[in-house]
Amino acid sequence: MTDVRPAVSVDGHRDGSESAVSAQHTTGSVLHTLFHSEQGGHEQVVLCQDRETGLKAVIAIHSTALGPALGGTRFHAYASEEDPEEAAVRDALNLARGMSYKNALAGLDHGGGKAVIIGDPEQHKTEALLEAYGRFVASLGGRYVTACDVGTYVQDMDVVSRTCRWTTGRSPENGGAGDSSVLTAFGVYQGMRASAKHLWGDASLRGRKVGVAGVGKVGRHLVGHLLDEGAEVLVTDVRPEAVEHITAAHPEVTAVADTDALIRTEGLDVYAPCALGGALNDETVAVLTAKVVCGAANNQLAHPGVEKDLADRGVLYAPDYVVNSGGVIQVADELHGFDFARAKAKAEKIHDTTLAIFERAAADGVPPAVAADRIAEQRMAQARRAVGGN
Repeated sequence: MTDVRPAVSVDGHRDGSESAVSAQHTTGSVLHTLFHSEQGGHEQVVLCQDRETGLKAVIAIHSTALGPALGGTRFHAYASEEDPEEAAVRDALNLARGMSYKNALAGLDHGGGKAVIIGDPEQHKTEALLEAYGRFVASLGGRYVTACDVGTYVQDMDVVSRTCRWTTGRSPENGGAGDSSVLTAFGVYQGMRASAKHLWGDASLRGRKVGVAGVGKVGRHLVGHLLDEGAEVLVTDVRPEAVEHITAAHPEVTAVADTDALIRTEGLDVYAPCALGGALNDETVAVLTAKVVCGAANNQLAHPGVEKDLADRGVLYAPDYVVNSGGVIQVADELHGFDFARAKAKAEKIHDTTLAIFERAAADGVPPAVAADRIAEQRMAQARRAVGGN
């Protein structure tokens, strides 16, 4: 039987023996991030290994102040200049921290966590490996609840759930909510309506010109919401078949050659990045014609300071981890016996949350991304004080 004890654990709630072990196996730069940088402060990091299946995984728990940590499992090869294992740990740390903020602003009773399985999912993913991974998650006793992320899908969570009860994002046939892109898109749509309300005094998007970059599962649903409200929609995607699927279903949609052409479109009101991260950088911000940026992509700001550049140019930025939280709202509801109407009602509140962030930003004289961080940190701090934590 697979040994489900963590190979290494850095744990803020246990004795120092395990921390000493981890120091022998984790590089100094990652430990510096964990213990000394503003990006650290994580409660626990678990390194997992099962040689029989080839599993190598990292589980990072940033905070449980609001409840059990909730976040997806990424399956990725990490081909980078630095050591792949170190890159995986660093990614898990960053992603887990982001989930704490996302869950806090989504109004969920969950902290933030994230897991990474190291390897190429096309080559290394097997049911035995996923079951071994599930046993490691189960060994945490509910401190971490997992779901889908890049490289993992609903069917994978069905396999993980065989050995771990703390698994969400499962198929409806296995008691889950299924594809979370529906509520992710709905939440982005609510954030977009809030942006319109704040900037133009009317939440309606009727007649607004909206450019959507990336029309996969989430982008496709978002286009549907926009068309239903009477917006003028332009789309682009690196995959021609994705654009063809949209234009075939909705001939009124305009296809644009690429993202560069989209963001330069004259008269564009809203830009919705719904593909890869880093969409907002020095070059794109300089030529962006839209007055609002609100999309589903994660980590849209390429580097610190971009949010200020947007504000200086008069562009209203709806923080990505706020407006794209419909998916995590959906998988969190699954833990209580999934009810779509209940989850949708919670995702609809993204509208009010986004408005509150804009109001806080104006009051504090800071960009919305900074205001969002402050609101999330305040909620987590209040939760820690309520239980007498530090």
